[in-house]
Amino acid sequence: MTPEIINLAIQIIIILIKTFVLVGVVMLHVAYATYFERKVIGHMQVRLGPMRVGPHGLLQPIADMVKSLFKEDVIPSQADKAIFFSAPVISFFATMTALSVIPFSEGFVIADINVSLLFVLAMSAISTYGIIFAGIASDSKYAFLGSLRSAAQVVSYEVSLGLSLVGVMMMAGSLNLNDIIIAQSHYSYGMFIVPQFLGFLVFVVAALAETNRTPFDLPEAESELVAGYFTEYSGFRFALFYAAEYVAMIAMSSLGTICFLGGWMLPPFITDIFPFLLNVPGVIWFALKVYLSIFVYYWIRATLPRYRYDQLMNIGWKVLIPLALLNIFITGLLKMMGFFRVI
Repeated sequence: MTPEIINLAIQIIIILIKTFVLVGVVMLHVAYATYFERKVIGHMQVRLGPMRVGPHGLLQPIADMVKSLFKEDVIPSQADKAIFFSAPVISFFATMTALSVIPFSEGFVIADINVSLLFVLAMSAISTYGIIFAGIASDSKYAFLGSLRSAAQVVSYEVSLGLSLVGVMMMAGSLNLNDIIIAQSHYSYGMFIVPQFLGFLVFVVAALAETNRTPFDLPEAESELVAGYFTEYSGFRFALFYAAEYVAMIAMSSLGTICFLGGWMLPPFITDIFPFLLNVPGVIWFALKVYLSIFVYYWIRATLPRYRYDQLMNIGWKVLIPLALLNIFITGLLKMMGFFRVI
């Protein structure tokens, strides 16, 4: 074997190891994200949440997983079976694929590509095809209405989500997520959330809509659509849709952490005061920032009611997109005037 083939084989093995580690860690986080959501919302509503399975309910996610695996897989008689089967797989694997370009710490990224920011946005859009296919293939009016809502929601909020990140791209001068993190360390404030606060607000609202979370969970809308696009799903296929939603939350939280919160790095003014914090592994800081972002998802769910559909559209087209365009204009103007100086 030539040295080139040996090097290629080693690279493939390293990528596979990183992939298995990433999938294992993410799925463990997904399992316990459901547990902590139920606990957090329970305490916010002055109740205990899951308590029966394991000490303080810690084994509840395992019980839920076992139940989903052994539940009967019900398929509507008039469903388009090929599309019905593939829909949850598309949603789940598209969201998981988005994580392949996320740099969780310095040197730990499966695929370090030049347009990794666009790749994450593209994968989040592709995952919506699974929702649309599920609604069309289920032969259910509830699922069909849920999928139509999801399609319109993505068309509306994908635009504002992308525009909210244009200011970050302008300041970093790159679409590579690794470069965006490093670029933030070149500024005294160390995080793009300071100069890009308007873009950050637009990103947060658009990310809630992109992941179909409260108050933008109209594709599911239990009060009028039963469960929306996955009304007819059960067992393992339902679990795939459920997991895809939480993986999407992790992906959006990771993207927000990278673009606005400095990724695995701390701001220079903090490390100058507390230099011992530099000894903490970067992945710890990254995880803490992602956990904080996910907690905000839970907090908003426990606080806000669901918007009406006309309100959803008005916020997307009449509020978020103009604010995102204003943020781009202000960023470009300040950059031309020399306000953004690197240290």
